Amino acid sequence: MPSDDTTHTSPPSPTFWAWFLSLFSSQHTHTYEMVEKTGKKNVVIIGGGAAGGGVARELSKKLSPAQYEIILIDARPFYTHLPAMARIAVTAEESLEDKALMGFEKLFHNGNGTVKHGKVVSIAEAAPGKGGEVVLEDGERIPYAALLLATGAIWPDAIQLPQTDAATKSHLGSWRNKFEKANHVVIVGGGAVGLELAGEIKQAFPKKNVTIVHRDTQLLNSVYPDKWRKDIERRARVRNINLILGDSIEDLSSETVNGVTTANGKSIPDADLLVPAFGAKPATSFITSLGVDVVTPSGTVKVNEYLEVAGHPGVFAAGDIIDWQEQKQAAKAGAHAGVVAANITAFLQGQPPKKAYKGSPEMILIPLGKTGGSGYIGLLWGIVLGDWLTKTIKGKDLMIGMARGARGL
Repeated sequence: MPSDDTTHTSPPSPTFWAWFLSLFSSQHTHTYEMVEKTGKKNVVIIGGGAAGGGVARELSKKLSPAQYEIILIDARPFYTHLPAMARIAVTAEESLEDKALMGFEKLFHNGNGTVKHGKVVSIAEAAPGKGGEVVLEDGERIPYAALLLATGAIWPDAIQLPQTDAATKSHLGSWRNKFEKANHVVIVGGGAVGLELAGEIKQAFPKKNVTIVHRDTQLLNSVYPDKWRKDIERRARVRNINLILGDSIEDLSSETVNGVTTANGKSIPDADLLVPAFGAKPATSFITSLGVDVVTPSGTVKVNEYLEVAGHPGVFAAGDIIDWQEQKQAAKAGAHAGVVAANITAFLQGQPPKKAYKGSPEMILIPLGKTGGSGYIGLLWGIVLGDWLTKTIKGKDLMIGMARGARGL
């Protein structure tokens, strides 16, 4: 006979049905239930680089873990200290990648924050100033009350690292092998990346031919005064770095070449490795999901003086992606982070923004290997730094120790 147990068993509780239905609900619903249960508001930071990491660390001091959950999302399991990448790409000496590629384990003060590894593909804003969700590549949706966009730039291949440890190791090994085997390296682009890369190649392989081809008639760009651009040109030539200025190479389809000819007809017959070192692009393609008017034609994000995205209260941007008339450098991240952290805190408390970003003076140090280089500080009359100061401040350890300290390591 059939059992009549069901006659005497109490119906499942509402809690049971909530659990049962949650098994079939979307991640969207499940995530929001978690937030409602805890009563916390999510502060989501996309990008764990110099700017995003700086804001995360600052907010972990300011925000109560009882009220807020700080979530940093990054595609990589490590932060890349870009000022060290030229040396790391050229040589395995000192195994600098072990220190310059930094984990996130000590980023947050007192553990007040979490790191999520994933790639954000879109933003779904509920309404301006009312929060929303970020959508990851795997479909997961993470709600936010306040959002920071700090996705950085996509760099030339030699210094643009993949997203896993294994792929990064392979990438570095491949480029080191290319540099070691090449007889004549031609670097296209005479900005900071090209100059530092040339200096590191000459440091590691003094007898190797290295040529920089640069579109302008002077190195770098017109943000910097002629006196300094001429100074670093002189220092590059002293190190036997060949310079072809006011010229370009149009065909960059292959790294391995059998000689190249510039746009002006200059032949470099023995060139066998061609390395683009220009054209870093803001990593902002997904940000257009917030609104097509948010991103400029060049890919930067429109912000106001509070580094808040125009027309989107509670959504901020920092680092290389902002539409601001300044050179894109990790050194500016600290100033951005202080402004954004203060204004996110104010927004969460229902207050108007507290700090305006007034820009940063242009300062740059370009080591040409370990023993020297040149620097410029855009204060007073414009201060030019020579070999000794450039070597002492940056050339010796590429500021790795300073960067590690800033991230709690």
